[in-house]
Amino acid sequence: MTEIYGQQHRHLQDSFGTRNLADRLDQIIVATEIAEDRKGFIETRDMFFLTTIDHRGFPTCSYKGGNPGFVKVLDNKTLAFPSFDGNGMFLSMGNITANNKVGLLFIDFETPHRIRVHGTASIDVDDRLLDEFHGAQLIVRVAITEIFVNCPRYIHKYQRVDNSKYVPQKSCVTPSAQWKRIDAVQDVLPEQDKNVAELCGGIITPDEYGAMLIKGDA
Repeated sequence: MTEIYGQQHRHLQDSFGTRNLADRLDQIIVATEIAEDRKGFIETRDMFFLTTIDHRGFPTCSYKGGNPGFVKVLDNKTLAFPSFDGNGMFLSMGNITANNKVGLLFIDFETPHRIRVHGTASIDVDDRLLDEFHGAQLIVRVAITEIFVNCPRYIHKYQRVDNSKYVPQKSCVTPSAQWKRIDAVQDVLPEQDKNVAELCGGIITPDEYGAMLIKGDA
């Protein structure tokens, strides 16, 4: 079995009488390598949730989205994904450079189905895979520690309606983020974003941006 359980888990398992069940599940569902069916599921996702740990010990959970296949299984112990242009905070990427332990949750809301991954991550701004991910700023590689299917019982069914227009595509120019038009950030935008407001219709206030969010226009 893996070392997935600590004393904190054992205490709750014993309180609810599930220690033997937990051990059996560890035996039959928790793996240390990516099986072929797991590979197929992961590489057809267009989104996943990523957890990292910050310098204060707080977990950070972020959504990562892209074209189907934007997560690649490099071998049975390694997967990789791109980091696209964000808000400049680099919370998840910065966390990885200080604490490389990560969690990934892949979900199919239409089936439903989900897979959890634990591993250690590294980032590289010069990774040779950059050319395979149009618009990527850097590449994250994750060495698998544990991978397992989770019961989909409480996953609500949702249907995918459309792709995000902000996902980089080789066939067209990626639209600029609307928040880069907000007046309060104009003086601190990186040089490559200084003309975004002018190109996208002018400077806006935080309230105007908030209204765009509510309407789905951001």
